[in-house]
Amino acid sequence: MEPQVAELKQKIEDTLCPFGFEVYPFQVAWYNALLPPAFHLPLPGPTLAFLVLSTPAMFDRALKPFLQSCHLQPLTDPVDQCVAYHLGRVRESLPEMQVEVIADYEVHPNRRPKILAQTAAHVAGAAYYYQRQDVESDPWGTQHISGVCIHPRFGGWFAIRGAVLLRGIEVPDLPPTKPLDCVPARADRITLLERFNFHWRDWTYRDAVPPQERYSEEQKAYFSTPPAQRLALLGLAQTSEEPSSTSQELHFTTFIPRKPQRGIPAEAGSAPGSHHLHPLALDTLPPLWDPHL
Repeated sequence: MEPQVAELKQKIEDTLCPFGFEVYPFQVAWYNALLPPAFHLPLPGPTLAFLVLSTPAMFDRALKPFLQSCHLQPLTDPVDQCVAYHLGRVRESLPEMQVEVIADYEVHPNRRPKILAQTAAHVAGAAYYYQRQDVESDPWGTQHISGVCIHPRFGGWFAIRGAVLLRGIEVPDLPPTKPLDCVPARADRITLLERFNFHWRDWTYRDAVPPQERYSEEQKAYFSTPPAQRLALLGLAQTSEEPSSTSQELHFTTFIPRKPQRGIPAEAGSAPGSHHLHPLALDTLPPLWDPHL
C-alpha cells in the first residue's frame, strides 16, 4: 500500500475502528467502471476513497454511548444519526483536506442513491457481492433473485455504512484488492441466495461462513423491529422536538426478539438500507448494483 494511502487509512481507522467500524481504500475508477454514467461518482478516476462498514461491535461501542451522551436531538433514526456523527468525525480529523462523506442511505432529489454500497464494498475488497450471475446454471428460472455481500470474518453480521471521498487526493498506482470468495461452492451460493431472498427473516443467510462474531440478542431485537417502533423499543420515544439541555441516562436491557412485521426486514449486514426495504421490493438491477436501495 502506498505510504500516503496507509497514512490516511490509519488516521481514519484511529477515528472509527475503536467504535466498531472497518475501513477499506479504493479508487473511484474501480467503482465507476462497473456502473452506467448516471450512477458514477463525479470525481476523477484515481481519486482515493474509503469504504466504511460496521461490525457487530458497533452497537455497544458506538450506538449506546452515542445515545447516552445525547448527540441526537430530536430523535429520528438512532443508527443513521450515530453513523453520521462518526463519519462527521472523520471529516474533522482531516481538516486540511476536501472530504466528502456519503452515507449508505443518501439519495439525490430524484431518489437515485448517491452510492451503491454493495458495489463499493466489493471493489474495495471488503466483502464479496454474491449475485445470481455467480451461480452456474442457476435453478430460479424467472424468479427475481437479489444479491448479497458476505464478509470473510463476519459473514452477514455487518452493515455497509458509507464512503469517505478525498477530493484532490489521487492514487493511480493503488493496487486493487479483490474480495475474498468465502462462498466458492455452487451449492453453498444457491443456499445463500435462497436464504437471503426467501428466508431473510430467520437470519440464517448471515451464517454463510462461520462468523467470528454475531449480533447480540439485544441488537437482533432492535433490527428486527420496524423502524417506526425502534425508539419505543429502546425507551426513547421523542416527546418534544426541542433539544434537551441536560443529558439523559439511557439504560439498555436484553430485549426479547420480536418477529418483524410483514415487509419490514431486519437490517441486512451487507445490505445498506435493507432495514427500510425488503430486497424483493425493488426491480432486478444489472450486475454489481445494490438491490436494496
